[in-house]
Amino acid sequence: MNTDKIVAEAIAKDYAPKDTSKIVALKKLDHKARAKAEVFDYTFGVIMTLVLGVGMCLAMGVIGGGTAAMIALGIVIGVIGIIGVSVNYPIYKRLLESGKKQYASDILRLAKEISDKAE
Repeated sequence: MNTDKIVAEAIAKDYAPKDTSKIVALKKLDHKARAKAEVFDYTFGVIMTLVLGVGMCLAMGVIGGGTAAMIALGIVIGVIGIIGVSVNYPIYKRLLESGKKQYASDILRLAKEISDKAE
């Protein structure tokens, strides 16, 4: 087997013009379907993690002076943060499902065109 020929073909394949406009469009549609859910997921997750952290700091007396009122407030804020972090994933899944449902017909149509062309 001529390895030089294989290497040359692999390099030439990288420089050959590609007809990937449908693949790029499919990837863009997939990204659009997921983007709303991912932006919400990261944003809400970070905010709720910070809320949980502030609650922990208040409850442990790191901030707020360590008074009984601040400790109680810290526990309440911490529980809100825990609830927020806990519901983040189910909300993400629901938003992702909604986005996939919104773009499903276009993605399936384009994927079918690509797979039919490949045969």
